[in-house]
Amino acid sequence: MRIRVRYSKLGKIRFSSHRDMARCWERALRRAELPVSITEGFSPRPKVHFGLALSTSHESLGEYLDIDLQEPEGSSVDLGALPERLTPFLPQGVVVEDVSIIERSEMSLQEAVTVCTWLIEVPGVSPEQLEIDVRTMLDATTLPVIRERKGKKVNDDIRSGIIDLRVIGATPSDAPEQGAVLEAELATQPRSVRPAELLAAFDPLRNEGRVRRTHQWIITDGARREPIPAHATARAPAQAGAR
Repeated sequence: MRIRVRYSKLGKIRFSSHRDMARCWERALRRAELPVSITEGFSPRPKVHFGLALSTSHESLGEYLDIDLQEPEGSSVDLGALPERLTPFLPQGVVVEDVSIIERSEMSLQEAVTVCTWLIEVPGVSPEQLEIDVRTMLDATTLPVIRERKGKKVNDDIRSGIIDLRVIGATPSDAPEQGAVLEAELATQPRSVRPAELLAAFDPLRNEGRVRRTHQWIITDGARREPIPAHATARAPAQAGAR
């Protein structure tokens, strides 16, 4: 039996790395006494499958992981109670929002998610000026950036990876430095476009403020959906103020 978990990551926990979060999840599953399947071999590990890594210092309203449960024990787990059961064992700022059963035949999260939506604070620039920058960027046929690949710096063109880009207003009053907020839809395949790479493609280069991933999209036959619908995220904004 395989379940998919949706959770948010807000506040100071954003400074934890993807590897740190993996260790936190393994500990939480153990403390919650879930019947998680274990790998065979010399170094057994819980069968937990993480989605796209979230860069250190970035927040998220929608992160995912898949967990394999042992049978028949997994069938008796109350999925509706899992958010309340798991959240107390996770670091402050990580809240389990929803849990759903999925088929084992379903593609992995890293394969299935092809687009992510981001809110990106850009300090030191007005919304009006950033609007001009965005129009210039969207009109461009190429957007060269320098990336590091296998320890070497290479030139890449990220224009095809920018699905949509728009300015949605000024930064909130509690932002460390006033500026503008971008909403960006960035592709994750064939190579992921990161918010920092997007800002590096602006002319002049724009600095990165607070960044939050708001959605991860699976696109099938032209229709998009999230790995788990976002109907349970009403609790997430309550922790957004924890910086």
